[in-house]
Amino acid sequence: MTLGTVLGLRRAGVLGLNCRNSNYTLKYNRRRFYPLVDDKVLCKHRLQERGLPVPDLIALIEYNRQARQLADMLGDHTEFVIKPAHGSGGSGILVITGRRADYYLDNDGKLVMPDDLAHHITNVIGGLYSLGGQPDVAMIETLVHFDPLFGQLTYHGVPDIRVIVFKGYPVMAMTRLPTRMSHGKANLHQGAIGAGIDLATGITFGGVSGNRLVTEHPDTGYRIEGFRVPHWAHIVSMAAQCYEAVELGYLGVDVVLDRDLGPLILELNARPGLNIQLANRSGLRGRLDAVEALGARQDTPEQRVGRACRVFGD
Repeated sequence: MTLGTVLGLRRAGVLGLNCRNSNYTLKYNRRRFYPLVDDKVLCKHRLQERGLPVPDLIALIEYNRQARQLADMLGDHTEFVIKPAHGSGGSGILVITGRRADYYLDNDGKLVMPDDLAHHITNVIGGLYSLGGQPDVAMIETLVHFDPLFGQLTYHGVPDIRVIVFKGYPVMAMTRLPTRMSHGKANLHQGAIGAGIDLATGITFGGVSGNRLVTEHPDTGYRIEGFRVPHWAHIVSMAAQCYEAVELGYLGVDVVLDRDLGPLILELNARPGLNIQLANRSGLRGRLDAVEALGARQDTPEQRVGRACRVFGD
């Protein structure tokens, strides 16, 4: 990257990784609160204490011997998600959508043997997918069934919404749309589509795949721009409330829309990625500066949402 390119990005207000780390995550995220988001079990409990909705927890598996007791732990559940409590970037997440005789079905429709499932769980416990490779805990959660309004914008997976919250103010949002390339996962690094969302209206206005701008979903052909995200006011309100829940000043809030339960908080991230700027065709720096200029205020979450939507919405 040339010096001219760097200066151009800076003038456009694009936030870089080093600046994010030094000026925001290190400055506004106190280390003692990191476990509340890095440990998905602790995070789930903290959000529930605050009355914020999350997917139900079916079981926790801490020891290898428990992996052989999976059928007893699952009971009547035939749909579920296995994820590492300390995982990141979607690594180690296994989505099971049903059973066929003695086999399970993953979200690609492939058969998974019970022994394969137990092996995956032991890998999770052994720290294969955790931050720093430390021993971990396997969480089993209920499977989210995405809102059918998203049906034309997803492939074999559950879309989610990422909201960046700074000092309690929602400042930027996008939806991440699973594709064939991402194997049905809402992960941009694996090939999902990111689409910017107008904070005031909840309407999408663009898409990005990697560093390439896109206008249609590659698998459905459906136009990405102009989609109104359901329950938008509720989603940004939930995101703002996460500031009080975990006391981190710079935060990514990931929300999914269940067809029956509505918005659920999937997880929080103390180091949210920066591709959201590409999806929004806009840099974060100006919005973060505007929040910092407000100084120390005692606004409620709803007041913060109202101010953010007026200032940052189109």
